Amino acid sequence: MNKVMVVENITKRYRLGLMNLTTFNNEKYITALDNISFSIDKGERIGLIGNNGAGKSTLLKLISKLTSPDEGYIGYNGKLTSMLEVGTGFNNELTGRENIYLNGAILGMRKKQIDERIEDIIAFSEMEEFIDTPIKRYSAGMYTRLAFAVAIYLSADIVLMDEVLAVGDINFQKKSINKMLEIATRQDRTIIFISHNMDLIRKLCNRVIYLDKGKIIFDGDVDKGIKLYLDNNNYD
Repeated sequence: MNKVMVVENITKRYRLGLMNLTTFNNEKYITALDNISFSIDKGERIGLIGNNGAGKSTLLKLISKLTSPDEGYIGYNGKLTSMLEVGTGFNNELTGRENIYLNGAILGMRKKQIDERIEDIIAFSEMEEFIDTPIKRYSAGMYTRLAFAVAIYLSADIVLMDEVLAVGDINFQKKSINKMLEIATRQDRTIIFISHNMDLIRKLCNRVIYLDKGKIIFDGDVDKGIKLYLDNNNYD
Protein backbone atom coordinates (compact mmCIF):
# COMPACT_ATOMS: atom_id res chain seq x y z
CA MET A 1 0.00 0.00 0.00
CA ASN A 2 1.00 3.63 -0.52
CA LYS A 3 1.58 5.24 2.89
CA VAL A 4 0.50 8.88 3.15
CA MET A 5 1.23 9.45 6.84
CA VAL A 6 3.58 8.18 9.53
CA VAL A 7 3.23 9.06 13.22
CA GLU A 8 6.21 7.90 15.29
CA ASN A 9 6.51 7.98 19.10
CA ILE A 10 4.49 11.16 19.54
CA THR A 11 4.26 12.64 23.03
CA LYS A 12 2.57 15.92 23.90
CA ARG A 13 2.43 17.47 27.38
CA TYR A 14 0.68 20.58 28.67
CA ARG A 15 1.71 22.53 31.75
CA LEU A 16 -0.98 23.10 34.37
CA GLY A 17 -1.33 25.99 36.77
CA LEU A 18 -1.71 29.75 36.73
CA MET A 19 0.95 31.94 35.14
CA ASN A 20 2.16 34.90 37.22
CA LEU A 21 4.18 37.23 34.96
CA THR A 22 6.99 34.96 33.75
CA THR A 23 6.62 32.04 36.16
CA PHE A 24 4.07 29.31 36.80
CA ASN A 25 2.70 28.80 40.30
CA ASN A 26 2.20 25.13 39.60
CA GLU A 27 4.71 22.95 37.75
CA LYS A 28 2.39 20.01 37.13
CA TYR A 29 2.02 18.59 33.63
CA ILE A 30 -0.65 16.57 31.89
CA THR A 31 0.30 14.13 29.13
CA ALA A 32 -2.23 14.52 26.32
CA LEU A 33 -0.51 11.95 24.07
CA ASP A 34 1.85 9.30 25.37
CA ASN A 35 4.32 7.79 22.88
CA ILE A 36 1.84 6.83 20.15
CA SER A 37 2.74 5.47 16.71
CA PHE A 38 0.76 4.44 13.62
CA SER A 39 0.79 4.81 9.84
CA ILE A 40 -1.99 5.50 7.33
CA ASP A 41 -2.33 4.27 3.75
CA LYS A 42 -3.74 6.31 0.90
CA GLY A 43 -7.54 6.24 0.79
CA GLU A 44 -8.07 5.02 4.34
CA ARG A 45 -10.94 6.55 6.32
CA ILE A 46 -9.79 6.64 9.94
CA GLY A 47 -12.26 7.12 12.79
CA LEU A 48 -10.66 8.50 15.96
CA ILE A 49 -12.77 7.51 18.96
CA GLY A 50 -12.45 7.84 22.71
CA ASN A 51 -13.80 9.78 25.67
CA ASN A 52 -13.36 13.52 26.07
CA GLY A 53 -9.75 14.23 27.01
CA ALA A 54 -8.44 11.08 25.34
CA GLY A 55 -6.13 13.08 23.05
CA LYS A 56 -8.07 12.96 19.78
CA SER A 57 -8.22 16.69 19.05
CA THR A 58 -4.65 17.15 20.24
CA LEU A 59 -3.53 14.54 17.72
CA LEU A 60 -5.26 16.34 14.83
CA LYS A 61 -3.77 19.67 15.93
CA LEU A 62 -0.32 18.10 15.85
CA ILE A 63 -0.91 16.59 12.41
CA SER A 64 -2.13 19.93 11.07
CA LYS A 65 0.86 21.71 12.68
CA LEU A 66 -1.24 24.00 14.85
CA THR A 67 1.02 22.90 17.68
CA SER A 68 4.22 20.85 17.98
CA PRO A 69 4.91 17.57 19.77
CA ASP A 70 7.33 17.42 22.69
CA GLU A 71 8.74 14.19 21.29
CA GLY A 72 8.36 12.17 18.11
CA TYR A 73 7.79 12.74 14.42
CA ILE A 74 4.82 13.22 12.08
CA GLY A 75 5.31 13.05 8.32
CA TYR A 76 2.84 12.99 5.46
CA ASN A 77 2.80 13.12 1.67
CA GLY A 78 0.48 15.45 -0.24
CA LYS A 79 -1.68 18.45 0.62
CA LEU A 80 -3.60 18.52 3.87
CA THR A 81 -6.67 20.50 4.92
CA SER A 82 -8.23 20.56 8.37
CA MET A 83 -11.64 21.33 9.82
CA LEU A 84 -10.87 21.27 13.52
CA GLU A 85 -13.15 24.15 14.48
CA VAL A 86 -15.99 25.86 12.67
CA GLY A 87 -14.51 28.37 10.24
CA THR A 88 -10.88 27.27 10.64
CA GLY A 89 -8.80 29.05 8.00
CA PHE A 90 -11.49 31.62 7.20
CA ASN A 91 -11.09 35.40 7.38
CA ASN A 92 -14.19 36.89 8.99
CA GLU A 93 -13.89 40.17 7.08
CA LEU A 94 -13.99 38.45 3.68
CA THR A 95 -17.05 37.12 1.90
CA GLY A 96 -17.76 33.43 1.44
CA ARG A 97 -16.59 33.63 -2.16
CA GLU A 98 -13.37 35.41 -1.21
CA ASN A 99 -12.67 32.82 1.46
CA ILE A 100 -12.99 30.03 -1.09
CA TYR A 101 -10.22 31.65 -3.14
CA LEU A 102 -8.16 32.28 0.01
CA ASN A 103 -8.33 28.63 1.07
CA GLY A 104 -7.49 27.44 -2.43
CA ALA A 105 -4.44 29.72 -2.51
CA ILE A 106 -3.31 28.38 0.88
CA LEU A 107 -3.46 24.87 -0.61
CA GLY A 108 -1.28 26.02 -3.51
CA MET A 109 -4.01 26.03 -6.15
CA ARG A 110 -4.05 28.40 -9.09
CA LYS A 111 -6.98 30.76 -9.62
CA LYS A 112 -8.03 28.82 -12.73
CA GLN A 113 -8.23 25.60 -10.70
CA ILE A 114 -10.42 27.29 -8.09
CA ASP A 115 -12.58 28.83 -10.83
CA GLU A 116 -13.30 25.32 -12.12
CA ARG A 117 -14.60 24.19 -8.70
CA ILE A 118 -16.18 27.26 -7.15
CA GLU A 119 -19.72 26.77 -8.48
CA ASP A 120 -19.75 23.18 -7.20
CA ILE A 121 -18.54 24.41 -3.80
CA ILE A 122 -21.25 27.06 -3.59
CA ALA A 123 -23.98 24.70 -4.76
CA PHE A 124 -23.00 21.94 -2.34
CA SER A 125 -22.86 24.37 0.59
CA GLU A 126 -26.34 25.65 -0.28
CA MET A 127 -25.00 29.17 0.32
CA GLU A 128 -25.84 30.81 -3.02
CA GLU A 129 -27.87 33.59 -1.39
CA PHE A 130 -25.13 34.53 1.09
CA ILE A 131 -21.90 33.74 -0.78
CA ASP A 132 -21.04 37.43 -1.30
CA THR A 133 -21.79 38.36 2.32
CA PRO A 134 -18.91 38.74 4.84
CA ILE A 135 -18.75 35.51 6.80
CA LYS A 136 -18.68 37.34 10.13
CA ARG A 137 -22.46 37.50 9.59
CA TYR A 138 -22.78 33.73 9.09
CA SER A 139 -24.32 31.41 11.66
CA ALA A 140 -22.36 28.38 12.90
CA GLY A 141 -24.29 26.15 10.51
CA MET A 142 -23.55 28.42 7.55
CA TYR A 143 -19.85 28.44 8.45
CA THR A 144 -19.80 24.69 8.62
CA ARG A 145 -21.58 24.07 5.33
CA LEU A 146 -19.18 26.34 3.47
CA ALA A 147 -16.09 25.04 5.30
CA PHE A 148 -17.07 21.45 4.54
CA ALA A 149 -17.67 22.18 0.86
CA VAL A 150 -14.31 23.95 0.59
CA ALA A 151 -12.47 21.06 2.27
CA ILE A 152 -14.16 18.47 0.06
CA TYR A 153 -13.90 20.16 -3.34
CA LEU A 154 -10.47 21.76 -3.13
CA SER A 155 -7.52 19.54 -3.93
CA ALA A 156 -6.33 18.25 -0.58
CA ASP A 157 -5.06 14.68 -0.38
CA ILE A 158 -5.70 14.37 3.38
CA VAL A 159 -8.75 15.80 5.15
CA LEU A 160 -8.90 16.17 8.95
CA MET A 161 -12.33 16.63 10.53
CA ASP A 162 -13.27 17.06 14.18
CA GLU A 163 -17.01 16.54 14.82
CA VAL A 164 -17.94 18.98 12.04
CA LEU A 165 -20.78 16.82 10.75
CA ALA A 166 -22.60 17.31 14.06
CA VAL A 167 -23.49 20.84 12.96
CA GLY A 168 -26.26 21.42 10.44
CA ASP A 169 -29.55 19.78 9.65
CA ILE A 170 -29.95 16.04 9.12
CA ASN A 171 -30.25 16.34 5.33
CA PHE A 172 -26.95 18.19 5.05
CA GLN A 173 -25.29 15.67 7.36
CA LYS A 174 -26.46 12.81 5.13
CA LYS A 175 -25.28 14.61 2.01
CA SER A 176 -21.91 15.28 3.63
CA ILE A 177 -21.40 11.66 4.64
CA ASN A 178 -22.24 10.47 1.13
CA LYS A 179 -19.82 12.98 -0.37
CA MET A 180 -17.02 11.94 1.97
CA LEU A 181 -17.58 8.29 1.05
CA GLU A 182 -17.54 9.21 -2.62
CA ILE A 183 -14.25 11.13 -2.49
CA ALA A 184 -12.56 8.51 -0.35
CA THR A 185 -13.55 5.54 -2.52
CA ARG A 186 -13.42 7.16 -5.97
CA GLN A 187 -10.63 9.70 -5.52
CA ASP A 188 -8.43 7.82 -3.04
CA ARG A 189 -8.32 10.74 -0.64
CA THR A 190 -7.56 10.04 3.00
CA ILE A 191 -9.88 11.11 5.83
CA ILE A 192 -9.22 11.29 9.58
CA PHE A 193 -12.49 11.87 11.41
CA ILE A 194 -13.28 12.43 15.10
CA SER A 195 -16.77 11.68 16.32
CA HIS A 196 -18.67 10.42 19.37
CA ASN A 197 -21.40 9.20 17.02
CA MET A 198 -20.66 5.54 16.47
CA ASP A 199 -23.24 5.23 13.69
CA LEU A 200 -21.36 7.90 11.74
CA ILE A 201 -18.06 6.11 12.37
CA ARG A 202 -19.54 2.85 11.05
CA LYS A 203 -20.90 4.51 7.91
CA LEU A 204 -17.85 6.58 7.08
CA CYS A 205 -14.76 4.75 8.30
CA ASN A 206 -12.94 1.58 7.32
CA ARG A 207 -10.55 1.67 10.30
CA VAL A 208 -10.77 2.81 13.92
CA ILE A 209 -8.10 4.13 16.27
CA TYR A 210 -9.37 4.14 19.86
CA LEU A 211 -7.52 6.51 22.20
CA ASP A 212 -7.74 6.51 25.99
CA LYS A 213 -5.72 8.80 28.29
CA GLY A 214 -3.29 9.60 25.50
CA LYS A 215 -2.59 6.00 24.51
CA ILE A 216 -3.77 3.85 21.61
CA ILE A 217 -6.03 1.12 23.03
CA PHE A 218 -7.06 -0.36 19.70
CA ASP A 219 -6.19 0.12 16.02
CA GLY A 220 -8.04 -1.90 13.40
CA ASP A 221 -11.50 -3.21 12.49
CA VAL A 222 -14.30 -0.66 12.93
CA ASP A 223 -16.87 -2.92 14.62
CA LYS A 224 -14.31 -4.45 17.00
CA GLY A 225 -12.98 -1.02 17.96
CA ILE A 226 -16.44 0.38 18.60
CA LYS A 227 -17.45 -2.67 20.66
CA LEU A 228 -14.35 -2.33 22.82
CA TYR A 229 -15.03 1.39 23.34
CA LEU A 230 -18.68 0.79 24.26
CA ASP A 231 -17.82 -2.13 26.54
CA ASN A 232 -15.19 -0.07 28.36
CA ASN A 233 -17.76 2.64 28.97
CA ASN A 234 -20.56 0.27 30.04
CA TYR A 235 -22.86 1.22 27.17
CA ASP A 236 -25.60 -1.22 26.26
